[in-house]
Order: sequence, then structure tokens, then C-alpha cells
Amino acid sequence: MKMKKLTAMGMAALMAATMIPAVPVMAEGEGKVYYLNFKPEADEAWQNLAKAYTEETGTEVTVVTAASGQYETTLQSEMAKSDAPTLFQVNGPVGLKNWKDYCYDLKDSEIFSQLTSDAYALKDGESVPGIAYVIESYGLIVNKTLLEKAGYTLDDIKSYDQLKAVADDIQSKKDELGIKGAFTSAGMDASSDWRFKTHLANLPIYYEYKDEGVDDAAELKGTYLENYKNLFDLYITDSTCDPAELSAKTADDSRNEFVNSEAVFYQNGSWEYAELAKTFSDDELAMIPIYFGVDDENQGLATGTENYWCVNKNASEEDIQATLDFMNWCVTSEEGTKSMAEDMGFTIPFKTAVAPTNVFVKQDLENTEAGLTPVSWNFTTMPSEEWKNGVGTALTAYAAETGSWDDVVSAFVDNWAMEKALTE
Repeated sequence: MKMKKLTAMGMAALMAATMIPAVPVMAEGEGKVYYLNFKPEADEAWQNLAKAYTEETGTEVTVVTAASGQYETTLQSEMAKSDAPTLFQVNGPVGLKNWKDYCYDLKDSEIFSQLTSDAYALKDGESVPGIAYVIESYGLIVNKTLLEKAGYTLDDIKSYDQLKAVADDIQSKKDELGIKGAFTSAGMDASSDWRFKTHLANLPIYYEYKDEGVDDAAELKGTYLENYKNLFDLYITDSTCDPAELSAKTADDSRNEFVNSEAVFYQNGSWEYAELAKTFSDDELAMIPIYFGVDDENQGLATGTENYWCVNKNASEEDIQATLDFMNWCVTSEEGTKSMAEDMGFTIPFKTAVAPTNVFVKQDLENTEAGLTPVSWNFTTMPSEEWKNGVGTALTAYAAETGSWDDVVSAFVDNWAMEKALTE
């Protein structure tokens, strides 16, 4: 294992979000780019790429990164300013509803022609207000060294029941192993709770949609919420901390516990690879499906996107063109594609994509080639941020034993129907 070291990336991203810089004032007639970035973990790479583009073209590019879980709030604030973002993102059809009046039609753009499939275009009738710029996967990241120290290999975990048995055993001998828990803390701080109120919550939605043969629903039955409970119970029981402490645990806390080899399992995604690779070698890391106890033998990683670039149509003509040029350069130039693949760990859906070095992306491809079915990203159909927050609040109270699982079910099912009705 490489020498462990923590970076200041998390703090830098937070500072970038809380200390929004002024967008540079350009001479009249010159185009500029202001990108409001969704991904704190990629902030450093985007700053470097923006600098490289400016040095090559002379076009000023400002990248501002919203704090984790605060993108929509930051976007609302920045869009109200005179120097609003020229490039921003929405998370899919639901997110588009709030911003489609701001979106430039990309159907005739060069970047649209670079897509490997128009399935990666976010459409609104005949127009294309958004284009996916990354395909990602998430699951359970595993410290293989610690797993083997505990007497297990990846072959011992092919189902929910096996995952629980291994995690329970690891938790029972955590002191002997010199760790704090089987799972990193399931932090319910705003920087971390999306992993459970959105990403984990995707699983019961995915399987219910699959049963019903739909890709959206005005109402949910909650068929698989018991499976959701089983996973969350496992996370908070076989954990590095007491469940009552989760409300204050952050995304950085969870990552640091994994980086410091204090836990074996860490629910997160392929976007974490670049940071984890600073500490671990590829053969020490793996990502396995979040086994849900439904169709475990056929289940792959959760793979998809909620990351769609949109160009602000209210920007000046020069700024729109400068932004389109920057986007296209990112996904076609050698420097841009290399940075997105290697520095950001992205798989990009464009013809000129560089083969990823990301071990988690490679594992997703291997799973698919082996016949496993990727879990689709259905959380883009979640009715609102309010709905997610309601689920998150209920999960936090349940973990702290100040609320019941019935409250989680109500937040999931009842609030879904209510919020969906409001959007009709």
C-alpha cells in the first residue's frame, strides 16, 4: 500500500463553494466561460483543465465548485447575478423542469455530434437542452487487503446474505483486526446523506420499476422498502460509529475512515477512484454491487448518469460560443479527454474518449461482459429535493432511535405521491 495521506481537496472544494469568486470582466466582444461545477471531488482537476484551456486559447474560464449537496441552492443564487454561469448542470428530466427556460438548444452543436449515442442527450421535445458528460458507477468499495486479513475474499460475497454474514463477522472481531467497523460511517450530514437518500434509495425504486415495467411512476407501492431497511440497518450496525452520531458525520469522515483502513466497506462511486488511488494500489481496491436480496446473482453495479451539461441561453452570444468551444475541447482534445479519464476518473460518452484507468470503471465493464445487469439510475425520477430531504431526515431519526421505520416508509411512499402530484 502506498503511504497514506489525506489531501486538502475537501476543504478546497468547500472554500470554492462558500467563497464564490467574481467572474472576470472581459473586454467587450470577448467571450468568457463560467462553469458552475457539481463535483467537489473533481474541483482540482477542473481548475487545472480551465487553466490549460486559457493558456492555449486565451479564453478566460472560471470554475466554481458548489459544496456537496448544495448545488441547486448555489445555482439559484448564481443565476440571479448579472455574471451568471454560462455552463451548469441538471440531474435529468426532473431537474430540467426548473431550468429548461435557461437552456440553450444544443441539437446543432459540435459537442452533440460527438456523442456516441443520442441516448446521452437530454431531450425536451425536438430540442436538446442538456448533454451527459460522464457515465459513472457506484456500489460498495472494498479494501481487499483488510477483507483478506479478516479471512475472506470477494468470492465470499455474492449476495446480501453473504455480505451480512461477512460484515457481522468482521464487526465482531474489529478490535482483533485493528479497525473501527465493517462499514464506514453512513454520514447523514448534507455532504454525505445523498449516498443513502438518493443512491441507496435508488435500489427499491429500480426493482419496483422493473416489476411494473415502467421508467417513472406517480405513486410507489414500496415493495422493496424492507430490503432498503435491511441494508441501512447493516450499514449503521456494523459501523465505525454509534448510529446516534450519524447526523454529524460528513462525506470526508467516511472517506477518511476508508483511507485510514478503519473500515472494509465504503458505499460510493467510481468518482472516488482518483482520490483513493493516492493511497491504494489498484489491486487493493474493488467495487461490488450493493446486494439487495432481490436478484443478487444477476445484479451488477449501479451505472448511469445524472450529470447533464447545459448552456445558459441568457448569456451573451460571445459567451455562449466560448462555452460551446470549451465544452467541445474538453471532450475532443488530447489534454481534455486525458484529464477527464485519468484525473477525474470519468468514462465520457463521446467518440474521442480515452480508455479509463479507473479500476472501478473497468470492473463495471467486466461485470457487464460477464452477463450481470447494471442497476439503472432511476433516482433522476425522484420528484424533488424536498422528497429526498424528507427521506434523509426520516433515516437520520430512525438511526438515532428518535423516529421509526414507519416514518421512513411514509416519507418514501406518501411524500412521493404528494410531490409528484405537485409537478403534474
